[in-house]
Amino acid sequence: MTGSLACVGIGMTLGAHICPLSKSYIEQADVVFSGVSHGITEIWLQEMHPDVRSLQKYYQEGKNRQITYNEMVDAMMTEVRAGKRVVGAFYGHPGVFAQAPHKSIAMAKAEGFPARMVPGISAEDCLIADLGIDPGRFGCQQFEASQFMFYKRQYDPSCYLILWQIGLAGDKSLAKFSTGAAHRQVLVELLTEKYSLDHQVILYEAAVLPIDSVREEWISISDLIDADIHMHTTLVIPPSQKMKPNKKVLARLTEIEKNLSAVTKQ
Repeated sequence: MTGSLACVGIGMTLGAHICPLSKSYIEQADVVFSGVSHGITEIWLQEMHPDVRSLQKYYQEGKNRQITYNEMVDAMMTEVRAGKRVVGAFYGHPGVFAQAPHKSIAMAKAEGFPARMVPGISAEDCLIADLGIDPGRFGCQQFEASQFMFYKRQYDPSCYLILWQIGLAGDKSLAKFSTGAAHRQVLVELLTEKYSLDHQVILYEAAVLPIDSVREEWISISDLIDADIHMHTTLVIPPSQKMKPNKKVLARLTEIEKNLSAVTKQ
């Protein structure tokens, strides 16, 4: 039997977000690897399949996360090469802030194995619903917090700015589970290039268990340094400026409409 790989998303909230297709892949697999954020979620997966193997064991404080991701890929691909139907079940969306699913699928395809990704409800989807944000209203830019700090990114304060994984902001080692106030001080100084210290921002955390509450904590940028922040905390920065009309483009479009109207009347 030819091995295969499917990396599926089970959503953010336990039992509430999984789609029928992801559930079917899990139930029909020979082996399921779980990349989930909570032990209860893993127990729930075990109720769907008798052979669920946790990928969380590869994480260790002080261990470079690239090594961890490679070990996860090796674990899944070993079973694929052995001819098994392998499923990687990941919380949220398996393609969002998750290197192992992307890398393992690419490797499986390169070796001639059937491989696919099944989307899931991500933290971004929950954030939009929980905070009532429409990305189309003002626009929305998103960055991983450390990448935002390490590189000169162009961002627009007239749209929403979302910084993911601010609990790890500034970690150059890729081996920490959290950074602290000194690292966030650097982030705050960077943000004050375009925002005032008293600009109100949101610390957001999605509900993982049905009994959990969504975290929507409004604080000022200056309070970010000493705030209670976890690995799964997301920073949402609402617009601080109004959108500026592009008068040159608007004038050109007006002229186009006039010309079209004149042609129609002829």
